Amino acid sequence: MVELFTVPDVVAASGGDCMVVWAAQGLRGGVRAWALDGAVAVASPQLNRRDRLTVRGPVAAVAELVRRVLPGLGPSYRLLGERSLVAGVVERLPGARPPVGFEWMDTAADGDADSVEGAARVAAVAAVDRLGAGAGGLDGPGAAWLPAEADGEVAALLAVASPSAWAVPGVAGIRRWAGIRGPGGEPVAVAADAWSAPQVGFVAGVGTAPAWRGRGLGEAVCRFVFGELAAEHGRVALMVDTANRGAIRVYERLGMRIRPVAAAELPARCGG
Repeated sequence: MVELFTVPDVVAASGGDCMVVWAAQGLRGGVRAWALDGAVAVASPQLNRRDRLTVRGPVAAVAELVRRVLPGLGPSYRLLGERSLVAGVVERLPGARPPVGFEWMDTAADGDADSVEGAARVAAVAAVDRLGAGAGGLDGPGAAWLPAEADGEVAALLAVASPSAWAVPGVAGIRRWAGIRGPGGEPVAVAADAWSAPQVGFVAGVGTAPAWRGRGLGEAVCRFVFGELAAEHGRVALMVDTANRGAIRVYERLGMRIRPVAAAELPARCGG
């Protein structure tokens, strides 16, 4: 087992895997990474409101790597990876909880990292250009970054529009909110730049006021945020519940690919 101390090392060990590179968070804030026999694991404290151990590689090698690193991390860490991989690793770790599935979506694709990032940026910025201002029948400008003073309005909107949202104002790791304002000046659709890594922008906290649904405002604000984050980070990603088919269709129209993933609580101790 070797510890990885640079982002290029993580990229090389994971084959540029978007989720693993996102989890690395630029190897800032206490993040650590390791590799073993083709497996890679990245331990990220309080990433998307959880201590996460993101993994990639052959099942047996990943299970062995988890056994080795978990004693130094503790039981608060949850396994994150492709659904079949997590299921296989859990079978090899007595005491681990059954995995819970959801979807990872990103603008990355297999192949050269530079061409991937360029294509993602062009596609996302072009989507913003196609939409333009005045979305959903509103007069005036479309989506834009909101000032910090709007956090209270964003929180009030999400309490109604998306009460289970993991990203809400005040949660650590949220950088800024984008929104579309209604005729009275209040936000009616929002999305957050949250837990972004230097190489991967991350979107969360998407919500539209119930009275304003069906007008494309959620898609409009996501187009704006995707374009902004693609220009800054190269790639864009998010997580979504498997049952949220409407949101998945919107994200697919915006050029996101879907990837089944799962998370699982790890045992307090891993045997040899």
